Amino acid sequence: MSFILNIETATKNCSVSIAKNGATIVCKEIAEEGYSHAEKLHVFIEEVIAEAGISVQDLAAVAVSQGPGSYTGLRIGVSAAKGLCFALNIPLIAVDTLLTLASQANVTDGKIIPMLDARRMEVYSEVFNAGLEVERAIEAEVITEDSFAAYTETVYFVGDCAEKCKPVLTKENFVFLEEIKFPSAAAMSKISYDKYQKSDTVDVAYFEPYYLKDFMMAPPSKKQ
Repeated sequence: MSFILNIETATKNCSVSIAKNGATIVCKEIAEEGYSHAEKLHVFIEEVIAEAGISVQDLAAVAVSQGPGSYTGLRIGVSAAKGLCFALNIPLIAVDTLLTLASQANVTDGKIIPMLDARRMEVYSEVFNAGLEVERAIEAEVITEDSFAAYTETVYFVGDCAEKCKPVLTKENFVFLEEIKFPSAAAMSKISYDKYQKSDTVDVAYFEPYYLKDFMMAPPSKKQ
């Protein structure tokens, strides 16, 4: 019996779940504009462990969203995951954020393209088939009316980019599943368990999130 703690903080959604043998048994999450991850994450971790009726010592592994996504959100999630793995001497599992998002689309045909906002008309995207196999690797790309035009089958878009991309991506075979906005730790459960069974883990000491783009800090304003 394997209990895995899943942590998803790559977007506005602060999400934590406990899974038993790949099935989610408890999930806590909240999506807020102000990115409340620093305040909510550890509270959620304590709550899901308690509601699952286990202790931290029962955890077989911790899985964390590896990105791409929010620089600050990813740092908070990865730091918490590493701390637990160090303290408990258990493995760390890294899960592709866009795979977690794509896995929330319940479709049997076509392509699934998860997209996360990267400001202006740029998005982080990846292309999967209906079986969640990668058909095009992660890219940071500027969306135009020609984006994804080569796909003739039904293309399902998921993520937080519908509002800005829907007016541009207008082909008849493009479908926006607008109810699927953020990746959730509940959707990480099967992915992380599959990785755990294969011993597909990362080095706790050296693992870094996959930011895709360099973090740019705005220069301080000059005092008058």
